[in-house]
Amino acid sequence: MRAIVAALLAVALAWLVGGQMLLGRIDPALVLPLLPVPVFLLAWLSRRDPVPLRLRAGALALLLLLIVQAGLAYGLAGMLPWRQLALVALAGAMLALLVEAIGRWRAGRAVQLALALLLVAGWFAGAHALLASLYRPPVATAAPATILTGLPLRWSGGTDIAAMIAEGTQDDPALARLEAAGPVRLVDSLIDQPPLPGGALLLAHPRALAPRELVAIDAFVRRGGRAVILADALSGWPTRHPLGDPRNPPVTSLLTPLLDHWGVVLGAAESRPAAVVADGGRLHLFSAGRFDRLPPACRSFAGGQIAFCRIGEGTVWLVGDADLLFAPLWQPDPAWAAHLRKADTMEWLSARLWPDAPAAFLRSVWIDPRAR
Repeated sequence: MRAIVAALLAVALAWLVGGQMLLGRIDPALVLPLLPVPVFLLAWLSRRDPVPLRLRAGALALLLLLIVQAGLAYGLAGMLPWRQLALVALAGAMLALLVEAIGRWRAGRAVQLALALLLVAGWFAGAHALLASLYRPPVATAAPATILTGLPLRWSGGTDIAAMIAEGTQDDPALARLEAAGPVRLVDSLIDQPPLPGGALLLAHPRALAPRELVAIDAFVRRGGRAVILADALSGWPTRHPLGDPRNPPVTSLLTPLLDHWGVVLGAAESRPAAVVADGGRLHLFSAGRFDRLPPACRSFAGGQIAFCRIGEGTVWLVGDADLLFAPLWQPDPAWAAHLRKADTMEWLSARLWPDAPAAFLRSVWIDPRAR
Protein backbone atom coordinates (compact mmCIF):
# COMPACT_ATOMS: atom_id res chain seq x y z
CA MET A 1 0.00 0.00 0.00
CA ARG A 2 2.84 2.41 0.86
CA ALA A 3 4.48 1.76 -2.51
CA ILE A 4 1.20 2.54 -4.29
CA VAL A 5 0.84 5.83 -2.37
CA ALA A 6 4.41 6.87 -3.25
CA ALA A 7 3.97 5.96 -6.94
CA LEU A 8 0.67 7.82 -7.24
CA LEU A 9 2.16 10.86 -5.49
CA ALA A 10 5.00 10.89 -8.04
CA VAL A 11 2.51 10.70 -10.91
CA ALA A 12 0.42 13.52 -9.42
CA LEU A 13 3.47 15.74 -8.88
CA ALA A 14 4.65 15.23 -12.45
CA TRP A 15 1.19 16.12 -13.78
CA LEU A 16 0.39 19.09 -11.55
CA VAL A 17 3.82 20.56 -10.77
CA GLY A 18 6.29 19.01 -13.20
CA GLY A 19 4.72 20.61 -16.26
CA GLN A 20 2.80 17.75 -17.89
CA MET A 21 -0.64 19.36 -17.52
CA LEU A 22 0.56 22.91 -18.17
CA LEU A 23 2.60 22.05 -21.28
CA GLY A 24 0.26 19.40 -22.66
CA ARG A 25 3.00 16.77 -22.50
CA ILE A 26 3.16 13.39 -20.82
CA ASP A 27 6.97 13.07 -20.70
CA PRO A 28 7.91 10.59 -17.94
CA ALA A 29 11.22 12.45 -17.52
CA LEU A 30 9.41 15.50 -16.12
CA VAL A 31 8.98 13.61 -12.83
CA LEU A 32 12.74 13.52 -12.19
CA PRO A 33 13.20 16.89 -10.39
CA LEU A 34 10.33 16.06 -8.01
CA LEU A 35 11.23 12.44 -7.37
CA PRO A 36 12.82 13.01 -3.91
CA VAL A 37 9.42 13.93 -2.43
CA PRO A 38 7.74 10.51 -2.87
CA VAL A 39 11.01 8.68 -2.19
CA PHE A 40 11.51 10.41 1.17
CA LEU A 41 7.82 9.89 2.00
CA LEU A 42 8.13 6.17 1.34
CA ALA A 43 11.34 6.01 3.41
CA TRP A 44 9.62 7.72 6.34
CA LEU A 45 6.54 5.48 6.14
CA SER A 46 8.78 2.37 6.02
CA ARG A 47 11.36 3.55 8.58
CA ARG A 48 10.58 0.75 11.08
CA ASP A 49 10.64 -2.04 8.48
CA PRO A 50 13.71 -4.26 7.94
CA VAL A 51 16.15 -3.11 5.24
CA PRO A 52 15.19 -5.81 2.70
CA LEU A 53 11.52 -4.89 3.06
CA ARG A 54 12.27 -1.18 2.60
CA LEU A 55 14.29 -1.86 -0.54
CA ARG A 56 11.51 -4.09 -1.87
CA ALA A 57 8.94 -1.35 -1.27
CA GLY A 58 11.13 1.18 -3.08
CA ALA A 59 11.57 -1.14 -6.06
CA LEU A 60 7.83 -1.80 -6.20
CA ALA A 61 7.00 1.93 -6.07
CA LEU A 62 9.45 2.63 -8.89
CA LEU A 63 8.02 -0.21 -10.98
CA LEU A 64 4.47 1.07 -10.45
CA LEU A 65 5.57 4.60 -11.41
CA LEU A 66 7.10 3.32 -14.64
CA ILE A 67 4.02 1.25 -15.49
CA VAL A 68 1.64 4.17 -14.91
CA GLN A 69 3.82 6.63 -16.86
CA ALA A 70 4.22 4.19 -19.74
CA GLY A 71 0.46 3.62 -19.82
CA LEU A 72 -0.27 7.35 -19.80
CA ALA A 73 2.26 8.01 -22.56
CA TYR A 74 0.85 5.26 -24.74
CA GLY A 75 -2.78 6.15 -24.03
CA LEU A 76 -2.45 9.94 -24.39
CA ALA A 77 0.33 10.19 -26.97
CA GLY A 78 0.36 6.81 -28.71
CA MET A 79 4.03 6.11 -27.99
CA LEU A 80 6.32 4.52 -25.43
CA PRO A 81 9.29 6.80 -24.62
CA TRP A 82 11.73 4.05 -23.67
CA ARG A 83 14.68 6.37 -23.14
CA GLN A 84 12.75 8.51 -20.68
CA LEU A 85 11.45 5.47 -18.83
CA ALA A 86 14.97 4.01 -18.59
CA LEU A 87 16.27 7.36 -17.29
CA VAL A 88 13.56 7.50 -14.60
CA ALA A 89 14.32 3.90 -13.59
CA LEU A 90 18.06 4.55 -13.28
CA ALA A 91 17.65 7.86 -11.46
CA GLY A 92 14.95 6.47 -9.17
CA ALA A 93 17.11 3.53 -8.11
CA MET A 94 20.08 5.83 -7.44
CA LEU A 95 17.95 8.21 -5.41
CA ALA A 96 16.43 5.39 -3.35
CA LEU A 97 19.92 4.18 -2.40
CA LEU A 98 20.98 7.71 -1.41
CA VAL A 99 17.89 8.16 0.77
CA GLU A 100 18.47 4.75 2.37
CA ALA A 101 22.08 5.72 3.13
CA ILE A 102 20.95 8.94 4.83
CA GLY A 103 18.40 7.04 6.90
CA ARG A 104 20.95 4.45 8.05
CA TRP A 105 23.64 7.01 8.89
CA ARG A 106 24.06 7.15 12.65
CA ALA A 107 23.82 10.87 13.14
CA GLY A 108 21.46 13.22 14.88
CA ARG A 109 18.04 13.99 13.47
CA ALA A 110 19.13 17.54 12.73
CA VAL A 111 22.04 16.30 10.60
CA GLN A 112 19.82 13.84 8.75
CA LEU A 113 17.24 16.54 8.09
CA ALA A 114 19.91 18.91 6.80
CA LEU A 115 21.27 16.22 4.48
CA ALA A 116 17.76 15.42 3.25
CA LEU A 117 17.03 19.06 2.46
CA LEU A 118 20.39 19.41 0.74
CA LEU A 119 19.69 16.32 -1.36
CA VAL A 120 16.23 17.59 -2.35
CA ALA A 121 17.55 20.99 -3.42
CA GLY A 122 20.60 19.60 -5.20
CA TRP A 123 18.59 16.89 -6.94
CA PHE A 124 15.98 19.41 -8.11
CA ALA A 125 18.58 21.72 -9.66
CA GLY A 126 20.72 18.92 -11.06
CA ALA A 127 17.77 17.12 -12.62
CA HIS A 128 16.57 20.26 -14.38
CA ALA A 129 20.08 20.94 -15.72
CA LEU A 130 20.41 17.34 -16.91
CA LEU A 131 17.04 17.37 -18.66
CA ALA A 132 17.78 20.71 -20.33
CA SER A 133 20.92 19.21 -21.87
CA LEU A 134 19.24 15.94 -22.90
CA TYR A 135 16.35 17.73 -24.65
CA ARG A 136 18.65 20.16 -26.49
CA PRO A 137 19.92 18.93 -29.88
CA PRO A 138 23.69 19.06 -30.49
CA VAL A 139 24.98 22.01 -32.49
CA ALA A 140 24.92 21.36 -36.24
CA THR A 141 28.24 21.57 -38.09
CA ALA A 142 26.84 21.65 -41.64
CA ALA A 143 27.00 24.49 -44.16
CA PRO A 144 25.47 27.77 -42.94
CA ALA A 145 21.77 28.36 -43.48
CA THR A 146 20.96 31.64 -45.24
CA ILE A 147 18.12 33.68 -43.70
CA LEU A 148 16.22 36.44 -45.49
CA THR A 149 13.41 37.99 -43.45
CA GLY A 150 11.26 41.06 -43.00
CA LEU A 151 10.81 40.29 -39.30
CA PRO A 152 12.84 42.24 -36.72
CA LEU A 153 15.05 39.32 -35.74
CA ARG A 154 18.17 41.48 -35.46
CA TRP A 155 18.32 44.86 -33.73
CA SER A 156 15.10 43.88 -32.01
CA GLY A 157 15.63 45.89 -28.85
CA GLY A 158 14.23 49.27 -29.84
CA THR A 159 14.24 52.20 -32.24
CA ASP A 160 17.09 54.36 -30.86
CA ILE A 161 20.01 53.52 -33.17
CA ALA A 162 22.66 55.01 -30.87
CA ALA A 163 21.34 53.05 -27.89
CA MET A 164 21.11 49.87 -29.94
CA ILE A 165 24.72 50.18 -31.08
CA ALA A 166 25.83 50.82 -27.50
CA GLU A 167 23.90 47.86 -26.10
CA GLY A 168 24.61 45.39 -28.91
CA THR A 169 22.34 43.74 -31.44
CA GLN A 170 19.83 42.32 -28.90
CA ASP A 171 18.86 39.57 -31.30
CA ASP A 172 15.33 38.23 -31.17
CA PRO A 173 15.16 34.91 -29.25
CA ALA A 174 14.27 33.07 -32.47
CA LEU A 175 17.46 34.19 -34.19
CA ALA A 176 19.53 33.52 -31.08
CA ARG A 177 18.07 30.01 -30.88
CA LEU A 178 18.86 29.32 -34.55
CA GLU A 179 22.41 30.59 -34.11
CA ALA A 180 22.79 28.27 -31.13
CA ALA A 181 21.53 25.33 -33.21
CA GLY A 182 23.84 25.79 -36.21
CA PRO A 183 25.66 28.27 -38.47
CA VAL A 184 23.45 30.95 -40.04
CA ARG A 185 23.87 33.94 -42.38
CA LEU A 186 21.35 36.77 -42.06
CA VAL A 187 21.39 38.58 -45.43
CA ASP A 188 19.63 41.57 -46.98
CA SER A 189 19.75 40.37 -50.59
CA LEU A 190 20.01 37.00 -52.28
CA ILE A 191 21.61 38.61 -55.31
CA ASP A 192 24.66 39.83 -53.42
CA GLN A 193 24.66 36.97 -50.89
CA PRO A 194 23.11 33.83 -52.43
CA PRO A 195 22.70 30.63 -50.38
CA LEU A 196 25.94 28.71 -49.99
CA PRO A 197 26.39 25.30 -51.66
CA GLY A 198 25.09 22.59 -49.38
CA GLY A 199 23.31 25.12 -47.17
CA ALA A 200 19.60 25.71 -46.73
CA LEU A 201 17.54 28.84 -47.28
CA LEU A 202 15.04 30.25 -44.78
CA LEU A 203 12.61 32.85 -46.12
CA ALA A 204 10.81 34.19 -43.06
CA HIS A 205 8.08 36.56 -44.26
CA PRO A 206 10.44 38.77 -46.31
CA ARG A 207 9.64 42.19 -47.70
CA ALA A 208 8.91 42.56 -51.43
CA LEU A 209 11.68 40.88 -53.42
CA ALA A 210 13.01 41.96 -56.78
CA PRO A 211 12.22 39.68 -59.74
CA ARG A 212 15.90 38.69 -59.89
CA GLU A 213 15.70 37.45 -56.30
CA LEU A 214 12.58 35.40 -56.99
CA VAL A 215 14.33 33.84 -59.99
CA ALA A 216 17.38 33.11 -57.82
CA ILE A 217 15.23 31.37 -55.19
CA ASP A 218 13.51 29.23 -57.82
CA ALA A 219 16.83 28.32 -59.43
CA PHE A 220 18.41 27.47 -56.07
CA VAL A 221 15.61 25.05 -55.19
CA ARG A 222 15.35 23.46 -58.63
CA ARG A 223 19.08 22.73 -58.65
CA GLY A 224 18.72 20.65 -55.49
CA GLY A 225 18.57 23.23 -52.73
CA ARG A 226 16.57 23.01 -49.50
CA ALA A 227 14.31 25.85 -48.45
CA VAL A 228 11.89 26.66 -45.65
CA ILE A 229 9.42 29.42 -46.49
CA LEU A 230 7.25 31.13 -43.87
CA ALA A 231 4.58 32.95 -45.90
CA ASP A 232 2.17 34.59 -43.47
CA ALA A 233 -1.27 35.44 -44.83
CA LEU A 234 -1.89 37.85 -41.92
CA SER A 235 1.06 38.62 -39.68
CA GLY A 236 0.39 39.29 -36.03
CA TRP A 237 4.02 40.13 -35.23
CA PRO A 238 4.14 43.14 -32.85
CA THR A 239 5.10 46.40 -34.56
CA ARG A 240 7.36 49.06 -33.06
CA HIS A 241 6.59 51.81 -35.58
CA PRO A 242 3.39 53.65 -36.58
CA LEU A 243 0.94 51.85 -38.83
CA GLY A 244 2.11 52.00 -42.44
CA ASP A 245 5.77 52.56 -41.58
CA PRO A 246 7.84 50.46 -44.05
CA ARG A 247 10.17 49.41 -41.22
CA ASN A 248 7.38 47.25 -39.80
CA PRO A 249 7.10 43.62 -40.96
CA PRO A 250 4.82 43.11 -43.97
CA VAL A 251 1.19 42.61 -42.99
CA THR A 252 0.72 39.77 -45.48
CA SER A 253 2.97 37.58 -47.58
CA LEU A 254 4.65 39.22 -50.58
CA LEU A 255 5.78 35.90 -52.08
CA THR A 256 2.69 35.35 -54.23
CA PRO A 257 4.62 35.52 -57.56
CA LEU A 258 6.98 32.76 -56.42
CA LEU A 259 4.19 30.59 -55.02
CA ASP A 260 2.13 31.06 -58.18
CA HIS A 261 5.09 29.93 -60.25
CA TRP A 262 5.17 26.73 -58.22
CA GLY A 263 1.41 26.21 -58.46
CA VAL A 264 0.77 27.06 -54.82
CA VAL A 265 -2.06 29.30 -53.58
CA LEU A 266 -2.04 30.64 -50.02
CA GLY A 267 -5.55 31.28 -48.75
CA ALA A 268 -6.90 33.62 -46.10
CA ALA A 269 -5.64 33.39 -42.54
CA GLU A 270 -7.59 31.93 -39.66
CA SER A 271 -7.91 34.36 -36.78
CA ARG A 272 -7.29 31.85 -34.03
CA PRO A 273 -4.07 30.33 -32.65
CA ALA A 274 -3.64 26.60 -33.10
CA ALA A 275 -1.26 23.85 -32.04
CA VAL A 276 -0.56 21.55 -34.97
CA VAL A 277 1.63 18.55 -35.73
CA ALA A 278 3.86 18.43 -38.82
CA ASP A 279 6.26 15.58 -39.50
CA GLY A 280 6.50 14.65 -35.83
CA GLY A 281 6.88 18.16 -34.38
CA ARG A 282 4.37 20.22 -32.41
CA LEU A 283 4.13 23.83 -33.64
CA HIS A 284 2.08 26.73 -32.30
CA LEU A 285 0.64 28.78 -35.17
CA PHE A 286 -1.07 32.15 -34.92
CA SER A 287 -3.48 33.38 -37.62
CA ALA A 288 -2.04 30.91 -40.11
CA GLY A 289 -3.08 30.78 -43.75
CA ARG A 290 -4.05 27.59 -45.51
CA PHE A 291 -2.59 26.45 -48.82
CA ASP A 292 -5.74 26.13 -50.91
CA ARG A 293 -3.93 24.72 -53.94
CA LEU A 294 -0.82 22.56 -54.10
CA PRO A 295 0.80 20.75 -57.03
CA PRO A 296 0.86 16.93 -57.05
CA ALA A 297 4.47 16.91 -55.83
CA CYS A 298 3.38 18.41 -52.49
CA ARG A 299 2.19 16.76 -49.30
CA SER A 300 0.13 18.78 -46.82
CA PHE A 301 0.11 18.73 -43.02
CA ALA A 302 -1.98 20.34 -40.30
CA GLY A 303 -5.07 20.68 -42.47
CA GLY A 304 -3.17 22.36 -45.28
CA GLN A 305 -1.41 25.02 -43.18
CA ILE A 306 1.95 23.35 -43.77
CA ALA A 307 3.20 21.63 -46.92
CA PHE A 308 6.26 19.79 -48.16
CA CYS A 309 6.97 20.09 -51.87
CA ARG A 310 9.51 18.74 -54.33
CA ILE A 311 10.44 21.45 -56.81
CA GLY A 312 12.78 20.20 -59.50
CA GLU A 313 15.62 18.43 -57.72
CA GLY A 314 15.12 20.35 -54.46
CA THR A 315 12.66 20.44 -51.59
CA VAL A 316 10.64 23.18 -49.91
CA TRP A 317 8.76 23.30 -46.63
CA LEU A 318 5.93 25.86 -46.80
CA VAL A 319 4.34 27.22 -43.62
CA GLY A 320 1.39 29.60 -43.84
CA ASP A 321 2.51 31.43 -40.72
CA ALA A 322 5.58 33.42 -39.67
CA ASP A 323 4.30 34.28 -36.21
CA LEU A 324 5.32 30.80 -35.06
CA LEU A 325 8.81 32.35 -34.60
CA PHE A 326 7.43 34.76 -31.99
CA ALA A 327 9.14 33.72 -28.77
CA PRO A 328 6.08 33.58 -26.44
CA LEU A 329 4.62 30.85 -28.67
CA TRP A 330 7.54 28.44 -28.23
CA GLN A 331 10.12 29.68 -25.72
CA PRO A 332 10.36 27.72 -22.45
CA ASP A 333 10.10 29.50 -19.14
CA PRO A 334 12.84 29.93 -17.98
CA ALA A 335 14.52 30.35 -21.37
CA TRP A 336 17.40 27.95 -20.59
CA ALA A 337 15.06 25.06 -19.75
CA ALA A 338 14.77 23.33 -23.14
CA HIS A 339 12.85 20.47 -21.50
CA LEU A 340 10.01 22.85 -20.54
CA ARG A 341 9.38 24.18 -24.07
CA LYS A 342 5.85 25.00 -25.17
CA ALA A 343 6.36 23.74 -28.71
CA ASP A 344 8.94 22.03 -30.92
CA THR A 345 9.09 25.05 -33.23
CA MET A 346 12.80 25.80 -33.16
CA GLU A 347 13.81 22.15 -33.00
CA TRP A 348 11.53 21.40 -35.97
CA LEU A 349 12.93 24.33 -37.94
CA SER A 350 16.54 23.41 -37.10
CA ALA A 351 15.95 19.86 -38.31
CA ARG A 352 14.74 21.22 -41.67
CA LEU A 353 17.71 23.57 -42.06
CA TRP A 354 20.30 21.00 -40.96
CA PRO A 355 18.69 17.59 -41.62
CA ASP A 356 21.91 15.64 -41.05
CA ALA A 357 22.53 17.06 -37.58
CA PRO A 358 22.10 14.57 -34.70
CA ALA A 359 18.81 14.70 -32.81
CA ALA A 360 18.43 15.36 -29.10
CA PHE A 361 18.68 12.36 -26.78
CA LEU A 362 15.14 12.96 -25.47
CA ARG A 363 12.11 14.25 -27.35
CA SER A 364 8.85 15.76 -26.15
CA VAL A 365 5.85 13.46 -25.76
CA TRP A 366 2.89 15.66 -26.69
CA ILE A 367 -0.60 14.68 -25.62
CA ASP A 368 -2.88 14.05 -28.58
CA PRO A 369 -5.77 16.57 -28.24
CA ARG A 370 -8.20 13.81 -29.24
CA ALA A 371 -7.14 11.83 -26.16
CA ARG A 372 -8.05 14.57 -23.67
